[in-house]
Amino acid sequence: MDAIRIRGGKRLSGKIHVSGAKNAALPILCATLLSEGESLLRNVPALRDIDTTAALLRFLGRKVDCAPPLVRISGGAQSRPEAPYELVKQMRASVMVLGPLLARHGRAKVSLPGGCQIGARPVDQHLKGLEAMGATIRLERGYIVAECKRLRGSEVVFDLPTVTGTENLMMAAALAKGRTTLVNCAREPEVEELGRVLNKMGARVSGAGTDVIHIEGADELEPFDHAIISDRIEAGTYMVAAAAAGGDVLLEGAPLEDLEAVSARLRQAGVEVGREGDCVRIRRDPDRPLRAIDVTTAPHPGFPTDMQAQFMVLMCLAQGTSRIVETIFENRFMHVPELVRMGAHIDVDGHTAHVHGGHALSGAIVMATDLRASASLVIAGLVASEETDVLRVYHLDRGYEHMERKLAQLGADTTRIQSDM
Repeated sequence: MDAIRIRGGKRLSGKIHVSGAKNAALPILCATLLSEGESLLRNVPALRDIDTTAALLRFLGRKVDCAPPLVRISGGAQSRPEAPYELVKQMRASVMVLGPLLARHGRAKVSLPGGCQIGARPVDQHLKGLEAMGATIRLERGYIVAECKRLRGSEVVFDLPTVTGTENLMMAAALAKGRTTLVNCAREPEVEELGRVLNKMGARVSGAGTDVIHIEGADELEPFDHAIISDRIEAGTYMVAAAAAGGDVLLEGAPLEDLEAVSARLRQAGVEVGREGDCVRIRRDPDRPLRAIDVTTAPHPGFPTDMQAQFMVLMCLAQGTSRIVETIFENRFMHVPELVRMGAHIDVDGHTAHVHGGHALSGAIVMATDLRASASLVIAGLVASEETDVLRVYHLDRGYEHMERKLAQLGADTTRIQSDM
């Protein structure tokens, strides 16, 4: 398997381009199931999750020309409203084909999803919403089987904000009869992006990006041409990397307006963050100590759970003790034992990690356990003495486009290697 080898101690400087947003591209790829004709997606990142979704769409009967940053999708000779375990187990976001398939074909059979092992992340909110719209749903040997001649508009109140649940029901409602109102929705920029695409297709979506979304369904939807927004989590990860390693980095196309919670914490820690033309600039003198600050993850616009692991590495370098509270997932501190192997001083008490900063990190062989944990270990390697090997970076490849190459562009000593472990 691939691994990334990092020889730490290099300052980062220069400019890199932020890729398209994985978490926006995946639901938009699923939305192509709502129409015939050829849809064109631009600024699509080259990631394993994109390849997995393309393979799933092909299985469902679509023609897919996947050559990021350009992806073309059109109707095939046959439609198959069934998503098998072999494909869905690779990625939790695959469950988002459920709403489009049911709305378009009146029936869908989708395996219960897999993906990163960072928590239960049940799909009950998806199913509750579809049932409110008239679907009958049963679980059958590990599959969700949903049926409805045509979905009808309804009001759905989520028990808690869910990004994929909100997106799944938005897509289902786009072909439902009448008006659907979704309450207590996820407010992430990627949800707002999906709303823009559904409007291009002929649905009438208002309120995407707020906690109440209204969708007027259409009898049929049209294909679309759309450029994916930049990835705010990739941008945030490189912001933290630049802050940790020190130096002066420009991120071209970084969506600073969607990163207010992250940039505010970086400034509090003593990092310079600002807009410079179409770039975000991150500067820190490595001789200037970082300040320890507390962070609590929260749904957007709060501090994103997808940035928690990366920020923890930064706090390992800060003077003093910081408290990091994870409120979204119950099992998202799996990177902590690996950071401790590198010399970090971290105590975990339930959903809270106490990070005792100011201790030097040293290189080690560490194991990636999920997507964002992988990124945190790479950042730790950038500031560690000697050599760090991050194993099982197939997790990293799910959400970061050529991370080792981008870091090398900034002056890091990062190389992809083969590992037997």
